[in-house]
Amino acid sequence: MNKVFRQGIRHGIPIALGYLSVSFAFGMKAVNDGLTVLQAVLISMTNVTSAGQIAAVPLMVGGASLAEMALTQLTINLRYALMSLSLSRKLDGSMGTLQRMIFSFANTDEIFAVASSQPGKVGKYYLYGLMLTPWIGWSLGTFLGAAAGTLLPAFVRTALGIAIYGMFLAIILPPARKSRPVRFVVLAAVAMSLCFHYIPGLNTVSSGFVIIICGVLAAALGAWRFPAEEDAA
Repeated sequence: MNKVFRQGIRHGIPIALGYLSVSFAFGMKAVNDGLTVLQAVLISMTNVTSAGQIAAVPLMVGGASLAEMALTQLTINLRYALMSLSLSRKLDGSMGTLQRMIFSFANTDEIFAVASSQPGKVGKYYLYGLMLTPWIGWSLGTFLGAAAGTLLPAFVRTALGIAIYGMFLAIILPPARKSRPVRFVVLAAVAMSLCFHYIPGLNTVSSGFVIIICGVLAAALGAWRFPAEEDAA
């Protein structure tokens, strides 16, 4: 048990180090948007989702409705349900309903990739170790970024604030350069987002619903324009 748990911790250390920089940027943004250090840290401790948290902060500060926030998070984080279904085939008999619910709390893209790449079945002790270190890294990075956001000069905070957008560009650009369907979906989402920002009437739609509309419509257009080929029977 201890050996497998420690193995999961070791495999989670690179993820935790990567999460430090991303959550640092989130912590700074959250404080700059009006949240306290404690609020920012609690958000990261109870939600391990970079895109979801970044989208949620302006909604919270702007007084968005609970329904709007819930739909936004559903749209952004729906992929985790698909990843969990895929990973369920690798879980051993130690993963009962309670254990699966605990692991689902931190089943991020990176943790899913590492767990899926393991040979054979994976059990609860390995997965607990694998999710523990990234969770610590995500929470610690948020605290450091939020604390720095209250201490650093305004021009430094503004400069570091673009780091979070650099992260999204680093995620989007490589697959967009290699894949025409991905590039089409990204450009469609950008075009619709610009329409909601500049066109009178559309620019009155709240940011939460803009994320939902652009995400769903861009994905639908991509599925229509580039339908997946069915496997031959």
